[in-house]
Amino acid sequence: MSDNNRVLFVAEKETFLVRAVIKKIRDEEMECTFIPFSVDEINKNWDENALVTFFSEEFGNTESEVLHYLTDRIEESDNRMILICEKSDAPHIFDQIPHDLIYETFTRPLDNESYMKTVREYCEKADAGELRKSILIVDDDPNYLALVRDWLKETYRVSMANSGLQAIKWLGKNKVDLILLDHEMPVTSGPQVLEMLRSENETKDIPVMFLTGKSDKESVMAVVALRPEGYFLKTIGKDELLNQLKDFFVLHK
Repeated sequence: MSDNNRVLFVAEKETFLVRAVIKKIRDEEMECTFIPFSVDEINKNWDENALVTFFSEEFGNTESEVLHYLTDRIEESDNRMILICEKSDAPHIFDQIPHDLIYETFTRPLDNESYMKTVREYCEKADAGELRKSILIVDDDPNYLALVRDWLKETYRVSMANSGLQAIKWLGKNKVDLILLDHEMPVTSGPQVLEMLRSENETKDIPVMFLTGKSDKESVMAVVALRPEGYFLKTIGKDELLNQLKDFFVLHK
């Protein structure tokens, strides 16, 4: 069984309708855990690799705190939610959940076949890594490119470019969530690449973090003056880099 073929089914009560949907999931040979709609139960049963289905029977203001907690856990896990609710409740729920966290919304009465098709689609995309954040690493040092790619490939979709011009060309055909850009490159330097990215509508909003091998105050201040989203010294270790990238994506949902 794939690591991604797991569903956390969150609902106020384990009603007949809820049990019927959970049975459908399990009939597909997927793991499915029912979680009562409470902070304690969500915390106790959380699985950061599972797809979350939130089944709302009757949405009220008393649920806001729990929904906020559920949303936070999904964000921390870089996960998604399938929402099942009454059509009249959807706008109120949407007000409390970042739209990019909702993979799909179904209104009741639930079309079970469409729901299961969406669950299967999500699991297939998760298996293929298509739901991961994408990062482009730009550096003229092939050894450093390979090292950072090896560090990130289990968590992110990683692409590489060995020059600024190659990166610009690649971005003309592809989208990315973050660029890790070498500050000191020959021919076209990191600052020049950043200037080109900021001058084009298609790339001006892509977050850029510089990679720099220089740690002296003057060099660091020169990097910061360009106003990237951040920078990393090339002496950074794997765990620290992964933690800082995770924090970045949580803060920039």
